[in-house]
Amino acid sequence: MPGSTLDSATVAPPSAFSQPTAAPLPVLPALRRRRTWWALPFALSLLFVAAVAAWLQWTDRQEAEDRRRVLISDALSLESRLSGRIDDERAQADALARLLAEPGAAALAQQPALVAGLRRLWISATLLGADGRVLASLPELAPPPPRPLLRPQRSAGFDDVGLSAHLVAELAPPDAPDRGRLVVRYAPAALLRQALPWWLGRKYEVRLVDGWGQNIASTGEAGGAAGQAAAAGAVEADSYRLNLEPALPDTYLELSQRDRFVPWWRTGLLALMAVFIALVGAATAMLRRQVKAVSQAEAAWRTEAAWRRAMEDSLNVGLRARDTQGRLVYVNRAFCDQVGFGPDELLGRSPPMPYWPSDLLDERLSRLQRNLAGGAPREGYEARWQHRDGRAIEVMVFEARLVDALGRHIGWMGSTVDITERRRMEERERRQSEALAAQARLTTLGEVASALAHQLNQPLTAVAGYNAGVLRSLERAGYADAVVLQALRRLGEQANEAGRIVQRIRAFLTRRAPQREACDFEALARRATALLQRDLARQGVPLEWVVAPDLPAVQADPVLIEQVVINLLRNACDEMAAAATANPRIRIALRPAAGLTQGPDAAPPPGFVRLDLDDAGPGLRGRSIKQLCAPFYSTKADGMGMGLAICRSVVEAHVGAFDASDGALGGACFSFTLPVAEPPPPNTDSPAA
Repeated sequence: MPGSTLDSATVAPPSAFSQPTAAPLPVLPALRRRRTWWALPFALSLLFVAAVAAWLQWTDRQEAEDRRRVLISDALSLESRLSGRIDDERAQADALARLLAEPGAAALAQQPALVAGLRRLWISATLLGADGRVLASLPELAPPPPRPLLRPQRSAGFDDVGLSAHLVAELAPPDAPDRGRLVVRYAPAALLRQALPWWLGRKYEVRLVDGWGQNIASTGEAGGAAGQAAAAGAVEADSYRLNLEPALPDTYLELSQRDRFVPWWRTGLLALMAVFIALVGAATAMLRRQVKAVSQAEAAWRTEAAWRRAMEDSLNVGLRARDTQGRLVYVNRAFCDQVGFGPDELLGRSPPMPYWPSDLLDERLSRLQRNLAGGAPREGYEARWQHRDGRAIEVMVFEARLVDALGRHIGWMGSTVDITERRRMEERERRQSEALAAQARLTTLGEVASALAHQLNQPLTAVAGYNAGVLRSLERAGYADAVVLQALRRLGEQANEAGRIVQRIRAFLTRRAPQREACDFEALARRATALLQRDLARQGVPLEWVVAPDLPAVQADPVLIEQVVINLLRNACDEMAAAATANPRIRIALRPAAGLTQGPDAAPPPGFVRLDLDDAGPGLRGRSIKQLCAPFYSTKADGMGMGLAICRSVVEAHVGAFDASDGALGGACFSFTLPVAEPPPPNTDSPAA
């Protein structure tokens, strides 16, 4: 096809397929809901304003709580400073009283502590006798304290003149018959002024009041607004009162915030919110009119789009459209079903596409550039894609130019056909043909091997007979060369061994069961390695043995199992020699089987013994045991590919398992298991029976 267009003129309008008087299509519920979306901004704006108001209210509450906590903390701090200052003054008065052993004005005036106290805070100091008479007073013009304040115990209080407080100190020990007293007067206002930090005085209005709420001392003029509120008997929420007892009996410390807390709704924020809601309401009304106009236009083309979509989705061929940059701008339902991705996941997507296989990204990108340049073959091309669920799909792709109504080239239109099932059938037929060919080769090989075994049996028997005759002739002749005689005996043993091997291979190829017998697995393996000891020494490959103690006997055909061990040893040596391993070595481990498909910590199943042959060669290199044991598959240039296949068949004929994995020495580890030989039945004919 020379070109494709995406113009509405190429699809007949709905009126061409319906009667002129046909009623319009009903409005879908989703469309009906969309027509009411114009109110959503106004609702969201109201919700936003409500959230802001709630947040401001919460912020005001948190700020008020914080101010309250700070106010209480500052009050406690100031109370501690005042109490500490009063305790210091009381200690100074007690120290002065102890120095006045002989009461008298002269003695009182000579005390430096008195002068320091008068300079610091004290108004006057008065000596009283045991009968309450004034003995001395400094300064002399200071009025004496009223008599009711002279209490036996040390205390502090206020007099009625000048709003002063006094401290009383005893001049003699408590057990003395007559004791005088030292009365020190001080001004609470001066005490408050000296103990109050400057930053606290700027932040709060501080007052000392009595139990009736009357002002004793304050930092403001006439107590300020807080003092007036306190005089009226009201305590505001931003003030705090604290009892100063026992430092100052019947006295309270009151702190009031100088800056008053203003809630948010008394500020300009409320007016701004109202203006914002009014503007949003006006914008919502305009939006509603616009939505009505758009809805009318949308109803006009919705039916046409539905007709177009119905025709496109009825196709079984996948359709996709791309712009000149390769970005997907259109897909139909058949295409989405082929790749498993929805239109919302594909439309607007730029290369690389999600259905491209990760291992073919470079090839797909180069092909995309060729197609965008107009190099797509007209007869189509095959491609392999990946479904969303991970399976591979084969498609046939046809590309054509995409032009608009004005004839301009705006992209590329592609149609895809799924040919996965056809390719799968072709692959199945090919595999069946290969399997038949492999089976024919195996049958031919079995016949050849059976014929060779039959033909080699007679020469080997003759070699063994001639060797036995020569050995007996030399012994009768008195020939005494031990080396020659030993060589002849070994020659006879090897000939007999070769004969047994030929007989077992012939029996195996003729599908007879192996001749199993109870045998020592360790001795069997060591006997097999002894046959290759010369080759191992020549190649410099040390052999390590790891044998579990008390290894039970196995039920196996010794000749066939020896051939399995010999084959695995030769393969390991050949792999290490081909890879030029720097430190070649082989380790053979014999232990009770832990299961070839289980972990190393699994409990060993009863009845099997396992042999592991590790080497330091290049390893499996990603190949599985199924691939390695496939007939005619070989990693050697001159190999037949039958060694491991025969080994696996021999082991499975013994009801064992054959496996391969990465070894602990850095190379491959081939393992197989053999069943444990059953113990002989007890002799019932013995006397003990």
